[in-house]
Amino acid sequence: MQTDSLTPALEVNRLSVRIGHKPVLTDINLKLQPGQVTALLGPNGAGKSTLLKSFCQEVALDAGEIKVYGKNVNSWDRQLLAKSLAVLPQHASLTFPFKVREVVEMGLYPLTLNQQQGKRLVDEQLEQVALAHLKERSYPTLSGGEKQRVQLARVLTQLAQSERPPILLLDEPTSALDLAQQHRVLALARSLAHEQNYAVIVVLHDLNQASRYADRLVVLENGCIVSDGKPSDTLTPETIRQVWHYDPVVVMEPGKQTPLLF
Repeated sequence: MQTDSLTPALEVNRLSVRIGHKPVLTDINLKLQPGQVTALLGPNGAGKSTLLKSFCQEVALDAGEIKVYGKNVNSWDRQLLAKSLAVLPQHASLTFPFKVREVVEMGLYPLTLNQQQGKRLVDEQLEQVALAHLKERSYPTLSGGEKQRVQLARVLTQLAQSERPPILLLDEPTSALDLAQQHRVLALARSLAHEQNYAVIVVLHDLNQASRYADRLVVLENGCIVSDGKPSDTLTPETIRQVWHYDPVVVMEPGKQTPLLF
């Protein structure tokens, strides 16, 4: 399926989700384009992770629809969709003593590569997350942050043969990482969007990291979108007071239109 450059990677129309009788998301409308990092922000319970999970059909919709490159997500062939859209969950449980290389190789399916091409791709993705030196290590012996980066390499391997700009969903990808690795992973996400035309959607709690690395911020409160736009337009004192009940000091990073919050 070929699409023109204006077709959104992901389009959400009037999406609502209930868990039991409780509304979790209400009337969400979004169009997310390739080449951008979009950060989903909001306090605990705002609906960020539920919205991300709805994109990959991990939660049932109460109403609305989700389109991937103009086609309803339920109409996609599962293997083709897996090449175009992938999620890095906040926690990935894997206790078998696989080697790091073998975990990343799981991303080769359902790709159609020969053995040599697959090995080269796995090595490239491990290089991207700075873990090539650990490829023969047993995965369970790694730190939490190293495991998260291995899983990111697996997801990037899965998306490597997409026929259109890939859609990468990241659910709090920095939660297990130290400070330097947090910035490396977010810089990689930005590079994938700006240089390889990925559509990156990431759930974050750190507003300064979102401001620095995301092109677009979508702020949720009680399951509704309350602000959507560039960081400089979105992270205003008024919005922060309303959503996070905190009175911030906002300064602009010198030479940039990036708000910093204290």
